[in-house]
Amino acid sequence: MTLIARNRPFRLLLSSAALANLGDGIGALAFPWLATLITREPLLIALVAFATRLPWFLLAIPAGVLTDRHDRRQLMLRADAFRALLAVGAVALAIGLKDGTAPGGELAAILSLSALAFLLGCAEVVRDNAAQTVLPSIVAPADLERANGQIWSVENIAGSFIGPPLAGLLIALALPVPFGAEAIGFALAAWFVWAIALPPRARPARRHPLTEAAEAWRWMRAHPVVLRLAIMLGILNAFTLMALTVLVLVSQDRLGLGPAAYGILLTVEAAGAVTGGLLGPALVARLGPDRSVRLALALFPLPWLVIAVSDQPALVAIALFVGMGAGVVWNLVTVSYRQRLIPDALLGRVNSLYRFFGWGMMPIGALAGGWIVSVAEEPFGRDMALRLPYMVAAIGTAALALYGWRRLRLSVLG
Repeated sequence: MTLIARNRPFRLLLSSAALANLGDGIGALAFPWLATLITREPLLIALVAFATRLPWFLLAIPAGVLTDRHDRRQLMLRADAFRALLAVGAVALAIGLKDGTAPGGELAAILSLSALAFLLGCAEVVRDNAAQTVLPSIVAPADLERANGQIWSVENIAGSFIGPPLAGLLIALALPVPFGAEAIGFALAAWFVWAIALPPRARPARRHPLTEAAEAWRWMRAHPVVLRLAIMLGILNAFTLMALTVLVLVSQDRLGLGPAAYGILLTVEAAGAVTGGLLGPALVARLGPDRSVRLALALFPLPWLVIAVSDQPALVAIALFVGMGAGVVWNLVTVSYRQRLIPDALLGRVNSLYRFFGWGMMPIGALAGGWIVSVAEEPFGRDMALRLPYMVAAIGTAALALYGWRRLRLSVLG
């Protein structure tokens, strides 16, 4: 806690991250739950998740160029303010839903919800890339694991530990209420960013965006460990979104959970992330980066295997807890590794290129999850169809773990 006490810019950045992720956490439950009230078609529900993650494929690289060219604090502030306005639009959409019937039909309502989700995702791309790029300029290199661990712990407490169950309670009051709370969270996050004072930074010379992006690509190709991590993260995230996109349907149809209980399930998952954020730095210091990443890879298939075979909410919650903790340990090692290695002048662009590979696969995974359920439901029945994405994810992450154990060496520079 001494880092928070002595470093005011970091304290403000941490507060902003907490509030922005509280808004994200509320939306993470409220958006798919609203989608299930509009339609029960898995592919249409997956469309909302697809729209949320599509910006990481389309905008990750341009966002990196923006981050290296412009004031990173202003980018964060404007992105959070824009997200607050979009959440107000979601309030209006929820108000328009009368007795479970969407004006203009379910397709029109799903497309409207997907458009809001897409725009929120666009702002998130800019905001998150700028925030991760800002951190090395306000925290000493020796403090990066600790700072990243504290930020991820706070983000997960707010975004997954508090946000989803709060959204479940607010939905019980009235459907538009959680979206109003989301708007307030984003607005307060923008205010905290406004209060941050960053050290002055020389403006780089303006060049063609393709030239700047190509420079980042050349750097990444010259550092094959970073490129390998990016591609592995993309595959991991594709399987994760395949599984999480249909989790709302699994919770309703197989586990028999309502919105409040579903929020508690996500809270237990978030507790794994908080635990990973708090204990992860000590674990990494004890095991070293290579063994820590191998441990995370070995644990990734566990939650998907459990959800594929079990209908017990407690077992599913424990498995999600373990999987999320493993994910945070992976991030602690790989993000800190990149922040130390990448030059500041390239940090925004290389980070965005890394996220293009690492996060750009998420919309494909999200759509694949809904597609698998939709295609498999008629021949195999609803129950088996809701198990298939988790079987695929378990097999895929197990294969990736075997690859990582053999080929990944973070002790090799770059």
